[in-house]
Amino acid sequence: MCEGDYCGEHDDEDVLNAMQNPKMATFIAFDADIAVGFSRVDIRHESIWTESDIGPWGHLDGIFVLSEYRNQGIAQVLVTMCEDWARENDCVEFGSDCDFDNDYSLVFHLKAGFKVTHRLIHFSKKL
Repeated sequence: MCEGDYCGEHDDEDVLNAMQNPKMATFIAFDADIAVGFSRVDIRHESIWTESDIGPWGHLDGIFVLSEYRNQGIAQVLVTMCEDWARENDCVEFGSDCDFDNDYSLVFHLKAGFKVTHRLIHFSKKL
């Protein structure tokens, strides 16, 4: 499962800036000395389609677990770590998102305790 913006290739400077940002956190799951998954969380002050009108909100920015380690509860532990971090940073609610056609991510989010609050399709056209 790959979710969010941090699953592709990234500029080293962008990654370093994200690691030093106090409004973001990254959690890594290990099997011995092998990194098998990660999650990222950030704090948002604008609405992220949550039920609360008052923020700040924690936001699951990305999550990934190697395929051979999936369905073992690792992703849920990573989400819980993100939720705990958000709670410790005075967030009142926790949100996430996925692409409209990413059924795997939708099922994951529902199993992780999220509920759908809004569905959105982005549009574009050449000028």
